[in-house]
Amino acid sequence: MFEEELKTLRRLGFRYALLQALNFASVIASGLMMWKGLGLLTNTESPIVVVLSGSMEPAFYRGDLLFLTNPTSEPYRTGDITVYKIPGADIPIVHRVIETHEAVSKDRVSASPVSKQYLLTKGDNNYADDIELYQGLEWLERKHIVGKVRGFLPYVGYVTIAMNDFPQLKYALLGGLGLMALIQRE
Repeated sequence: MFEEELKTLRRLGFRYALLQALNFASVIASGLMMWKGLGLLTNTESPIVVVLSGSMEPAFYRGDLLFLTNPTSEPYRTGDITVYKIPGADIPIVHRVIETHEAVSKDRVSASPVSKQYLLTKGDNNYADDIELYQGLEWLERKHIVGKVRGFLPYVGYVTIAMNDFPQLKYALLGGLGLMALIQRE
């Protein structure tokens, strides 16, 4: 069967293979545009994240898919579940806000008062707060927050975890998709 597909591909020629490659590229580009558009709508660099550890159990389990927003006009409150990223750390962390602090200072340019919110977080399944994770910071600032959890799908993110744990699976899936795009006749 595979030999028949190769013969058909040779018969159709270079233009057909190029057209299929362009179709595959347009699907990938459409997905990236939807991701960036969703990021603009939700005001976050990462509108969807996967829970990678058990630190938030029983609220969220490893493999749960979380949907985030980052509203600029809405302050974070104690009890909100946030995703934050510390400078120098690659992986965002999903934890609950356990304490907030407001500080008002004067803006250097306009001399008007500017309010800054500081957050302290903790995983529901952890014994201590996250100060050790902050890498020298005492509080999280808004610039560290990726977003606030607004919804989730349980266990859907296990596909992502499996592809990170087994890179061969990721390459096999991508290779299979690319091959299907090239030999598909429609």
